[in-house]
Amino acid sequence: MNKKNFSRQFGTILEALPSANFKVRLDDGREALCHLAGKLRIYHIKILPGDRVQVELSPYDEKRGRIVYREK
Repeated sequence: MNKKNFSRQFGTILEALPSANFKVRLDDGREALCHLAGKLRIYHIKILPGDRVQVELSPYDEKRGRIVYREK
């Protein structure tokens, strides 16, 4: 699958769930269930509730996505 098919949006972490999943409130008001991208896992980037993140949403299911960046 191309990277072009994903839509990138910003949001805030609401809740940390098991297995590196997170509930994210997007800037447009929707909520999505997101998991950590591989690079964030490799470099042990810690993500806590309240953090601003950039999310790639799946084109097939707008309620699931992948966290690709944590803002400073």
